[in-house]
Amino acid sequence: MQLQRVAVTGIGAICGLGNSLDEVWANAIAGKPGISTIERQDTTNWPVTFAGEVKNFKLSEDLMPLKEQDRFDLFNQYGLHAGHEAIKQAGLLEAGYESTKIGVILGTGLGGFPHIEMHHKTFLEKGARRVSPFFIPSVIPNMTPGLMAIHWGFRGINFSIASACASSAHAIGTAATEIMLGRQDAVVTGGTEAVITGYTIAGFASMKALSKRNEEPARASRPFDKDRDGFIMGEGAGILVLENYEKAKARGAKILAEVIGWGATNDAYHITAPHPEGEGTVPCMNQALTQAGISKEQVGYINAHGTSTPVGDVAETNAIKRVFGDHAKKLFVSSTKSMTGHLLGAAGGLESVFCIKALETGILPPTINLENQDPACDLDYVANTARKLDIQYAMNNSFGFGGTNSSTLFKKG
Repeated sequence: MQLQRVAVTGIGAICGLGNSLDEVWANAIAGKPGISTIERQDTTNWPVTFAGEVKNFKLSEDLMPLKEQDRFDLFNQYGLHAGHEAIKQAGLLEAGYESTKIGVILGTGLGGFPHIEMHHKTFLEKGARRVSPFFIPSVIPNMTPGLMAIHWGFRGINFSIASACASSAHAIGTAATEIMLGRQDAVVTGGTEAVITGYTIAGFASMKALSKRNEEPARASRPFDKDRDGFIMGEGAGILVLENYEKAKARGAKILAEVIGWGATNDAYHITAPHPEGEGTVPCMNQALTQAGISKEQVGYINAHGTSTPVGDVAETNAIKRVFGDHAKKLFVSSTKSMTGHLLGAAGGLESVFCIKALETGILPPTINLENQDPACDLDYVANTARKLDIQYAMNNSFGFGGTNSSTLFKKG
């Protein structure tokens, strides 16, 4: 069986850097921080009071009537918003595909935590009868793909993947596989997350996973820096439209990039910590290279998982050096989490968008706040300023609790 090529024809994004793809990308390559003091909630008793919070967002009534918006958790709304942007750019609704050949596969790590908190409070204070009938539909992880299918009439494969911080990266790999096998002509994929709440921040803080630089939030996320002290919560969505390459080309769609390789493994080591020498991440990156059929020397850029945790950044650096050998010193690696915070289940979706824009524009987004580079992190992390470089291949790494890993390789369109 001959595998089909997979084109990326549309992308959309929303995060703390902005509410549209253009705004997000412009701020990313300018090295602007999208991390600030949380404004949406009272953080008086919170151990951490800042995050990569989306500001001034309002979902279009064309995507969901105003009277219905309060019924659906914010992660659903972010997904619809970024999905609309990607679908419009791709011209997917005018593609002429059978509705059963257009699918939606999205990732989310935690689902609708804000609404879980809200309805739990109602349950405790007012009793079971006052809990909304929309509670369950608003929080289940697969509701965003369902809402997309209902809104746009996509009747193909449809589900969510929840694999912690690798969720949307796994979704992209799974979606690409569906097209490679010829089962779908197009799949809307990526991820969405909105869990900046007191409950989740308290949970991560109790694990000592979060930075506590409450007095300087914009400088808190500092991957690969010796003074890093934990990750920063982020929220938003990164959505891709994938299509059968030949069919997209035949209809005149602009090919932004190709998905050419995907790896998925597990460390089998620890529930939260990565293997320090990359026993799971090394074969993951190698799988992506093998499927892509390219040499390691052809890869020009890696958008790293790079969460700004003391252990994780060193472990990923070690794994990259094991995979790429001498070429690792010639690679450009950056962590855009330094600007966006960690979008958890949506991280791989947004960071795949950054890979695609880097391929399209020849501009590599920087790792900001890299002021005192950790000697154990000894690669070129595109420190503080974007780099102009015409690259042909880019990789995204996404790793999650439970030891789960995903690496995706993109080729310039």
